[in-house]
Amino acid sequence: MKVVPVYEAEGMVLCHDITEIVPGKSKGRAFKKGHVVKREDVPKLLNLGKEHLYVWEVNENALHENDAAIRIAQAAAGQGITLTEPVEGKVELRAKMAGLLKINTSALDKINDIDEIVLATIHSNQMVGAGDVIAGSRVVPLVINTDKIRNVEKIGEAFFPIVEIKPLRSLKVGVVTTGSEVYHGRIQDQFGPVIQRKITELGSQILRQIFSDDNVTMISESIQTLIKEGAEMIITTGGMSVDPDDVTPVGIKEAGGYVISYGAPVLPGSMFMLARIGNIPVLGLPGCVMYHKTTIFDLLVPRILAGEEITRKDITRLAHGGFCFNCDLCQYPHCTFGKGS
Repeated sequence: MKVVPVYEAEGMVLCHDITEIVPGKSKGRAFKKGHVVKREDVPKLLNLGKEHLYVWEVNENALHENDAAIRIAQAAAGQGITLTEPVEGKVELRAKMAGLLKINTSALDKINDIDEIVLATIHSNQMVGAGDVIAGSRVVPLVINTDKIRNVEKIGEAFFPIVEIKPLRSLKVGVVTTGSEVYHGRIQDQFGPVIQRKITELGSQILRQIFSDDNVTMISESIQTLIKEGAEMIITTGGMSVDPDDVTPVGIKEAGGYVISYGAPVLPGSMFMLARIGNIPVLGLPGCVMYHKTTIFDLLVPRILAGEEITRKDITRLAHGGFCFNCDLCQYPHCTFGKGS
């Protein structure tokens, strides 16, 4: 901080607010802390009795907070991200489109390890809509050493992108609903409408739903039929528990499924199964998906539709944050479910 004549302050940053008092009318802030002095400001400053100003000088070794916040945001932002103009030193990163938010958390840690740098985000791996605020950047002081911002930009280059929105693919989804009670018409299928709604909301379509008895061969043949018809994802419902007559997992294996994980540290959703037949994901959905608003389906299916190849490790990492409170009014994704550290 230094004191300079007002005529020499152009391009420098005010270190404090400057108050304007109009007797009998008003008292307020004429210039706020952090304002970059312009040539046209000089007459008004003189009228306010300010012949000298306390300022920070911005030069090649120092950046104003607004410029620094912009450069941090630019270093982090990948596809599907738009930046706002800086307001009081903060730049917001917003979703340009609907899709799956991805945050490189290790790179985010590296950026925030730099003293006086702030880049805060919402949690990764959740669906966001166009216009949603997903992150904000700023620096702590009014003026920051340029080298710190250059270090942020180096991290951005090394780990790009740090923040991005992945669009969801529109897939044709085949559904196999198992269970003798549904197959023989003793009860009405309740699973199909739920899957139809969820898949449609994610921008994909149900190719066809096939009903199968609790028979391994019938389940296997149903899966293979849907794949021959062009299904790009298979969802099976029913028969996913450990009861002896729950044979859907065996049917998936007989159809050629390579099992990635059977069981998940998520409640609701612990009896979930993920397999692959070639490059086609095959999901075995537990009964909870039918009656709980938010389950493991909502945590993993958007990631699959975004083109991610889910591993067993991806599923086990859901344990931290994988317990749902089953609130009377579901607030997901604005809650802790599925959001580990």
